[in-house]
Amino acid sequence: MVLDPVTLDLTPRAPGLVARAGGDPGIATELPAAQVELRSRPRRTVAEAAADLARGRADLVRLGAGEVRLAGAGAHPFAAAEGEVTPGPRYLGTLREFGAIARRQLVFGLHVHVAVRPADRALAVHDALRSHLPELAALAANAPFHAGRDTGLASVRPTIAGLLPRQGVPPPARSWEALEAALRWGAAAGAVADPASWWWELRLNARTGTVEVRVPDAQASVADAAAVAAVVHALTATLAARHEAGEALPVAETWRIAENRWWACRDGVGAHLADLETGRREPARERLHRLIDAIAPAARELGCAEELEAARGLVERDLPGRWRAVAADRGSRGLVGWLADRFLPGRDG
Repeated sequence: MVLDPVTLDLTPRAPGLVARAGGDPGIATELPAAQVELRSRPRRTVAEAAADLARGRADLVRLGAGEVRLAGAGAHPFAAAEGEVTPGPRYLGTLREFGAIARRQLVFGLHVHVAVRPADRALAVHDALRSHLPELAALAANAPFHAGRDTGLASVRPTIAGLLPRQGVPPPARSWEALEAALRWGAAAGAVADPASWWWELRLNARTGTVEVRVPDAQASVADAAAVAAVVHALTATLAARHEAGEALPVAETWRIAENRWWACRDGVGAHLADLETGRREPARERLHRLIDAIAPAARELGCAEELEAARGLVERDLPGRWRAVAADRGSRGLVGWLADRFLPGRDG
């Protein structure tokens, strides 16, 4: 989030910041003119990717020194519901198609890409990973306030994103032929001009050759982003190893996953999520700790055991609860300042 240094409201100065970066591929514009996208290079470990993110954040602070502040969250606590769109053919095309809904997309996400080989294994991992989107969303929920009020949700971000099509839990891909047919139909219908418009919370990214997890909210600190990324990396690797061992990975019904997704949106780590087979509900915290236990061996092999262990802190910390406590003590502007103070490593305590 690009912030006015005095009011801490969103400010549409992202294009200027990106221009100052001089073509750095790690710093890019996005649909909202108050949003900068930071991109790590392809890396082998979470720690290396997190180091890229830390450098990118430091570069942004340097580029905007004295003119803007920056912060990470799923949504701004008190900005107006609609904002300016970044100039340019791609974004103005989105504005022409969706009008005010495009201006409402003042939402900020953390996308984690994991390369899975070969292609058929990536497909199986994608279809199985769908079932875990609610747990990942609960872990990373970081946006309970919007337009100056407490929404009562752990994260308002999916409700805003859901104003656009192709959001939320994706359907299973099932086969590359089926995915190709879906994208071909979307192109013919004028709905999906290119695969980048396949906006689900999880997708097979043909451009990067990755399984792309898009469900987490943006995190205030690099350390929290690394913790979420470690869960994604280790979970993806665990599913890939199970497939390699000959196991048929489960593919749950989309609507059942979506029910859990709603509870995660509403209550975050305090939610009760349902078993996708029996319907029995249990605390999300218990499910998350059990998931972390299950993927810990993969995390050790991948070199992200420390970051995965930090994810247990996110399970217990309840980020939306922290927002509410800070807002009660400091007000909404103080809350944004608190988020901005955690933007750079070393200031996220």
